[in-house]
Amino acid sequence: MPEGDTVWRTARQLNDALAGAELVSADLRVPRLATVDLAGREVLETLPRGKHLLTRLSGGLTLHTHLGMEGSWRCRPVGSRWDGGPAHQVRAVLVGTEQQAIGYRLPVLELLRTREEESAVGHLGPDLLGADWDPGEAWRRLTAEPSRPLGEALLDQRNLAGVGNVYRSELCFLVRLLPWAPVSAVPDPDRLLRLAHRLLVVNRDRLRRATTGERRAAGRALWVYGHRSAPCLRCGAPIRRAEVGPPDRLRPVYWCPRCQHGGR
Repeated sequence: MPEGDTVWRTARQLNDALAGAELVSADLRVPRLATVDLAGREVLETLPRGKHLLTRLSGGLTLHTHLGMEGSWRCRPVGSRWDGGPAHQVRAVLVGTEQQAIGYRLPVLELLRTREEESAVGHLGPDLLGADWDPGEAWRRLTAEPSRPLGEALLDQRNLAGVGNVYRSELCFLVRLLPWAPVSAVPDPDRLLRLAHRLLVVNRDRLRRATTGERRAAGRALWVYGHRSAPCLRCGAPIRRAEVGPPDRLRPVYWCPRCQHGGR
């Protein structure tokens, strides 16, 4: 699932391509929206909210999308070739006067009244890349269940919005706790949330994500994520990997058995 920094970049790309443009056509390829006509409406802006995208249109409408595990938006000049996947995976096409945006494999695609956006995103916690970022509120939500595994709590968008699988593993490593350690084991809450905020901020403008400070050497940009059986960059112990979560939504998690502690 894309992290908050990827969604932030996607919103910027949609803004650059369509903000201020009048829609020549819009093809929303889900049954309940198949007959909706958005032609003539101006695209006002696209805002990221955690892992959600809100494309606001004139007339008080908002197109709400979510990338899920495999979704993406591609922006291309009108008339150019679509290159994000086969045509049957296209869920939305927004065509402006010069640019077009094609949404692939979008699991969430709905049209809302702009005044009702909170019905879609009001449940989210403070957004790590949003103007509303509030570490105090994020920590209050995280500690509402002090015995909950830290990795699980970080991934819950109701606590803080923007952390995905990559940052879950990396943040647990950086605070030296296993993903299964309880939230109550976090020794320095301020540091955890400062790290989360800083990592997303410094990576939002990068195509290649880095948490170690090393962006050039292959295999050294991230501390543990994706490094199964490779030596830990800090201590040399083999990195471990497991699939966690409900059977229908298993997610990979990585950790160092020597550097991290606090859980089974």
